[in-house]
Amino acid sequence: MAEGGGSAGRAAGWSAQERSVESRIVKHVKKSVLLWYTPTEMYELVTGIEQYPQFLPWCDRAEVLEQHEGGVTARLGLHYMGVRHAFTTRNEHVPGESVMVQLVDGPFSLLDGTWLFRPLGRPGSEAEACKIEFDLRYRFASKALETVVSPVFDRVANTFVDSFVQRAEAVYGPR
Repeated sequence: MAEGGGSAGRAAGWSAQERSVESRIVKHVKKSVLLWYTPTEMYELVTGIEQYPQFLPWCDRAEVLEQHEGGVTARLGLHYMGVRHAFTTRNEHVPGESVMVQLVDGPFSLLDGTWLFRPLGRPGSEAEACKIEFDLRYRFASKALETVVSPVFDRVANTFVDSFVQRAEAVYGPR
């Protein structure tokens, strides 16, 4: 029997795990918001990882495992609606401007994200407002994890920016 040259032939040669990963969907959350807080204020909230359990209802623990030049490696505990998992990310920081998040380990086969903090204001004056752009892509490591964790993590990912906006109001006051 001759091997096929099309995608069906390639799929037949893949392991069950490779076919399973290929068939799972990469989820993508993209949000932006304009705020009367400075880029530095919002950057400090996002990089204040150890404070997450105080205002993210799904986060039961947050720990900076390592500080390195340009960022940190951190582990977050997810505990929400009876689902409990943890994941580790390596975060690259550009102070007051951005945070890039890359998966180290956890229930994902893919997790990468970007926070951008864009100043808004008159040229030459200090920014009194900012635009936050949040972009997150993720895929679970197995169909079983996707079935159990996805409904919870989908909700978490879609409310992440809102949680930081509420935190800014609590920390810096309403503006």
